[in-house]
Amino acid sequence: MTMPPPLFRDQRKVDADHLQILVICHYVGAGLSIVGMGFIALHYAIMRTVFANPKTWANVQNGPPPAAFFALFKWFYLFGGVFLIACLVVNIVSAVCISRRRHRIFSLVVAGLNCVHIPLGTLLGVFTMVTLLRDSVREVYDAREQ
Repeated sequence: MTMPPPLFRDQRKVDADHLQILVICHYVGAGLSIVGMGFIALHYAIMRTVFANPKTWANVQNGPPPAAFFALFKWFYLFGGVFLIACLVVNIVSAVCISRRRHRIFSLVVAGLNCVHIPLGTLLGVFTMVTLLRDSVREVYDAREQ
């Protein structure tokens, strides 16, 4: 029995397909940042409504927490919102850079930042690193930047 010849696999086509998938996933990651900002705004509105209501603290022996306690939480909400806006912007820029095959190191840094967003951002970050660290992809970027 003779073995059929091995299938020819064009690595350039595979790399181009993987990079296009990464572009789409970075845009989806940016969209999820918008959803996250909506969640933060909704969470803040609910917490403010609940904790500002005097009926919530009517049966509590010590009364409501001090106002500084809530002021501290406003900073947490602000930090979370600013972080999500930054992630939105860098994911869009990274998607554009990947589609143009430019600034590979920037996209790798964004991939590391995406790893903080567990679990979907971690997947996106790891797959971005795996793809962009391939020698064949590095050659495409190097040829493009010359």
